[in-house]
Amino acid sequence: MSKVDIYTSDTCHYCHLAKDFFDQYNIMYTEHSVSKDSEARKTLMRKGVMSVPYIVIDGEEIQGFDEDTLKQKLNIGN
Repeated sequence: MSKVDIYTSDTCHYCHLAKDFFDQYNIMYTEHSVSKDSEARKTLMRKGVMSVPYIVIDGEEIQGFDEDTLKQKLNIGN
């Protein structure tokens, strides 16, 4: 099983889509809300990341929500 972390904000539409995607495929993930967690926000700032969702799958970083990319990285539908 892949280790999935997702950095989100409360008002991000694509963050909600990404979480819905993970839920649809029963993918367990750890959410880090930059709206509620200052350490999560600082982590992204140190990386130079200025937008969410920011997804990390087994250490591989993915900026934004792209269903096809997520399916490929998680071996869904292969």
